Amino acid sequence: MRDNFDLPETDAGERQNLTPPSSSTPKDEVQWLPLQNHPVFAAVDGGAARSDAFRGPKNLLACDGASRLYCWDSHKQCLHRISIRLGDPDQSSVLAASPSKVLQADVRLPFVVNKISINRNGSAILLAGSDGLCVMYLYGRASMNDGATICRTVSIGSQIYFNSNNIIRTLEISWHPYSDTHLGILSSDSVFRLFDLSSALGQPEQEYYLQPVEPGRCRNASSICPVDFSFGGDHLWDRFSIFVLFSDGSIYILCPVVPFGSVYKWESMLEIYSDAQTFGLKSANPRAVSNSNLAISWLEATFPELHHQEAGGGNLSALKAQPYTLFDASISMQGPLLNVCHGGEEDSEARVAECESRAVSLLYNTISKDSVLVTAWSGGQLQIDALADEIQPVWVVGSPPRLCVDSCDRILGVAMICESIPGDRSIVTLDQTPDHTVWSGHPPPLLRLAMVDLALPGKKGSSSLISMFVDPLIPERIYTLHDGGIDSIVLHFLPFTSQTSDKDESMRTPSVHSVLSTCQGQSSRPSPLFGFVALSDSFGYSWIVGLTSSQECIVLEMKSWDILLPILVDTEKKSTSLDESRDIDTPDIISKELLDGPKPVLLPPSSPKLRSITADSIEGRSTLHQYFKLFHENYVEYAHKVYFELKHHGPHLKKIIEDQHDRLREAQQKLLKVEEKQEKLEERVSRTTELQSLLEERLQRLRKLPGMHKRPLSKAEREFKSDLDRFTGVELDALHSSIEALNARLQRYTCSLQNNLSNQQRHGRRKNYVQDNQISDLQSSIAKLSLVNSENTKKVKLLESALQSREISS
Repeated sequence: MRDNFDLPETDAGERQNLTPPSSSTPKDEVQWLPLQNHPVFAAVDGGAARSDAFRGPKNLLACDGASRLYCWDSHKQCLHRISIRLGDPDQSSVLAASPSKVLQADVRLPFVVNKISINRNGSAILLAGSDGLCVMYLYGRASMNDGATICRTVSIGSQIYFNSNNIIRTLEISWHPYSDTHLGILSSDSVFRLFDLSSALGQPEQEYYLQPVEPGRCRNASSICPVDFSFGGDHLWDRFSIFVLFSDGSIYILCPVVPFGSVYKWESMLEIYSDAQTFGLKSANPRAVSNSNLAISWLEATFPELHHQEAGGGNLSALKAQPYTLFDASISMQGPLLNVCHGGEEDSEARVAECESRAVSLLYNTISKDSVLVTAWSGGQLQIDALADEIQPVWVVGSPPRLCVDSCDRILGVAMICESIPGDRSIVTLDQTPDHTVWSGHPPPLLRLAMVDLALPGKKGSSSLISMFVDPLIPERIYTLHDGGIDSIVLHFLPFTSQTSDKDESMRTPSVHSVLSTCQGQSSRPSPLFGFVALSDSFGYSWIVGLTSSQECIVLEMKSWDILLPILVDTEKKSTSLDESRDIDTPDIISKELLDGPKPVLLPPSSPKLRSITADSIEGRSTLHQYFKLFHENYVEYAHKVYFELKHHGPHLKKIIEDQHDRLREAQQKLLKVEEKQEKLEERVSRTTELQSLLEERLQRLRKLPGMHKRPLSKAEREFKSDLDRFTGVELDALHSSIEALNARLQRYTCSLQNNLSNQQRHGRRKNYVQDNQISDLQSSIAKLSLVNSENTKKVKLLESALQSREISS
């Protein structure tokens, strides 16, 4: 099955024929240059690229996963497609073909592009900004204009998000991992929409209205504002799940959400189908049986081939999802996901860090059997959690969705309200058995792996935008892109794949390294990156490519071998001897059998003495032959093994020695720099001690000032202050939208009121005397209230004077 966005089905050869011959560059004119030296990435005069009021992190780079790199030019409003070679001729180099192919939209874009993203098969690219959203088709019907290829470009959801009558903002946009034509959009009105570009561009295929607040419960606006979402990975029901992050750090799950026409592997669908029949239907819990029955009926209707697996359905390699939804039930919002704790108490330090900032982005990552969720906070902290249990679908029975069908009763669109099921909000402990949670409708708990502080530069209280990417070669490595540059976080401990014991705490701590820093100094403002993409080849080498605000390209080679092996230092163990260290370190280079030497010659016990044997006798010749045979087996073969080992490991040892010499030179240079900075450090230490003494004197003087007896804020006051701080960054948007809605209602009300007054004046004015009487009564009431108010002010003044006299006397 193949979808090409309403384009005719073409193969790779026909795609090239669709482009006019003049657009192709002759092979003899193509030059291969280092990617950072490509003419597309020439520095732009005049500083940073043009920007607008876009609040999210920018990314103007994308890669199709093969050999094409895409870069959006904000000045020329065009897209560059660059052919690249990875690790050719050197493993540390990335070559790019010059000139690049220029792609332009067939319509003028009325917004500034701040983010690009390519779909799974590389046929379309997303162009997103704060005021618009478009998709450019990279292949198909195209024309030429001044050497640039004109590509068909369409707008997505313009009537919903970018209408002048509303202020709905798009928070996160992402291609679905199992479809080439579906886009998922999370907006500020707490609605998740799934668009199918092959059928409709203006109306969504599926709409999910998110309502995490339970009926009858009142929560502040900061906790019900979504900020980011992430699709699940290739693991059981995770592939049908959507993880939604709210500003207070709470995570909810929507499952199952399937694009109509998406394709999945037959083995994966059969696995979850058999899992629902084995563990769900045979459970003793009636609620688990009900949930598994709903899941089985949904699977059989969405993938009809599963029901006929005994009739040859198992020969299929992939299954296509059919349009289907339960007619009497809506998907439940599972959550908020709680943390698994050892003693029933949550991590206090983590909760304090969460209260001081707000969540800004979410990343889902599948590492072997583990499903990892990484939450980024505006203060620069990363919260790394793992799902401690499997995800099962949950529906709310009795809440039917709204359907859009055609004349043949085929489903074209679905809209439903997703509410959270009221349940137990207690903390999940490790003592809880898995039987209590299998298919019972409870959301899976989170196992806290680590809290990482990136120590981002900036003023206190400032909000940082953090975007996260997974390394394409090593899933345990995560890249974070922020205002200060790029950091690499490597996870060494995972609950299901790691074999370490609980005593080894060093394996639990992730390693954090700064890959690229954009801060020139402590006083200067950091320059954010406008693009990031991670590349890898089939030989195990990886690179990262960054784009600066001045259109300069940065290429860095990332080492992948032994990156998961942490550096362990045991200070308690005694240092081993030279022989023991040789036995430990050298087997990887030379085998232990060769280091032990040749085997000694063992004479048979029945051999006669050599003195009693003559050389010309038969016994002497046989004994000589036997000795020669033993010598050949032990010494000559050993010499051949030694020669082969030395010849084989010679280049490897040479490379190791060269690396050691390079590291030695680097260490010597660092030592020289440290010696040069030693004097400066001593001066700074002396100045610091003097400044500390001055500060202590100033602190003593400040303690003598009046007002020091005031008590600090209580816990309730601090919580109220933190709520106010969150309101400034989150609830202002909700307040603005409410004001806009009230203004629209006020205009409609004033128009209707004027019409009613004109009708009343036509029918008669008999009730004017009643209005005059009411006005006189109101005037008298106002006069009385003014007298009461004046008396109250006099009493307040008397109380203030009395209080001031008491304070002076005390």
